[in-house]
Amino acid sequence: MQRTANPCMPVRFRPWPPNNSKMIESLTLTDFRNHKMSRIDTNGARNIIIIGENGAGKTAVLEAISMLSGDKGMRGADMTDIARFSGGGDFSVFGKTDDDDTVCVYFNAGAANRRAKINDENTSLNDLGNVMRIVWISPKEDRLFVDASADRRAFFDRLASNFDSHHSGRTAKFSKLLTERAFALKNGADAKWLDALDDQLAAAAVAIANTRVQYAGEVNYFLKRFSVSVNGMVEQTIISGAPAAVAEREYRNYLSQNRELVYDKMVLDGPHKSDFGMFNNELDLPVRLTSTGQQKSALFDLILAHTDLLHTKTKRDCIVLFDEAAAHLDSAARAKIFATLENTHTQVWATGLDASSFDDVPGAVFVTCHNGEIHSIL
Repeated sequence: MQRTANPCMPVRFRPWPPNNSKMIESLTLTDFRNHKMSRIDTNGARNIIIIGENGAGKTAVLEAISMLSGDKGMRGADMTDIARFSGGGDFSVFGKTDDDDTVCVYFNAGAANRRAKINDENTSLNDLGNVMRIVWISPKEDRLFVDASADRRAFFDRLASNFDSHHSGRTAKFSKLLTERAFALKNGADAKWLDALDDQLAAAAVAIANTRVQYAGEVNYFLKRFSVSVNGMVEQTIISGAPAAVAEREYRNYLSQNRELVYDKMVLDGPHKSDFGMFNNELDLPVRLTSTGQQKSALFDLILAHTDLLHTKTKRDCIVLFDEAAAHLDSAARAKIFATLENTHTQVWATGLDASSFDDVPGAVFVTCHNGEIHSIL
């Protein structure tokens, strides 16, 4: 039995069929950021450490890997900004997994978006999420629990997407529908148009909220010192035990009763306003009220719980990206996190300025990066 965001409402895991692990055996970047052509062979290692000065192209390697999940990438950059400045405007990221599958994300100058291939066959970006399970922590997440709710929402939604490959698509669709609804209201659209938009919004809202509530409850099972909560209008309806059809009808009624613009703006509650949080059970405090070090500890505990949940449900390994990992952890904490990950079902890619900061990382492959080139294996 698992706890949901409401500990009084337990649910059971619904395991997926077992799958082979998907660790990266080799990675090739072509015209990606400042990398003209870079290749890294992991030699089966579980810990890959990329060392280099600032601007060397270390983070670009992690950003490239993050895109293999079908996501826009850990920086969320425009595709034209990612393509190497002196290249032709194209780029590609090609990965070979430890079971000889290949995954590729590429962009052609002038195209509207990236494209993807699995084993040389064209596929959707959403399908990549069924092959590569990737999570990441960058310096941006240092203030995750105290900055805007939009950042937390995006971070937790990314984690939840590892279990529902359509989740990110639904959130994007919901945002697009909100824009269409605002346009319709400003232009005096008839009731039939608004009814159709509200029907679609309600269906998407409940699907998004269901995924969030289920993820929060299941990851809590693997968290000991902390617990995750999700707060939002539709999420609370689901947590209260209402069936999906009832939650959808209630939100649909709410939308139909709120069709007025306030100062030429549409003011609505819903999944786009929801928030996530963590609670420190030992200190009996919300994590946002604890020290910076304790907030970092909560974040890393969440990632560990996430990888445990992922393997329990899918029998798959997870790729974890730590950008400037040494900046997040002192030596003792760093040794602990890597030792723990070594005994879990993960492959870790981390960046840093100094190799000596990772002397305590077991079985690591060290790669040096300089001016967008991979020079050697240390």
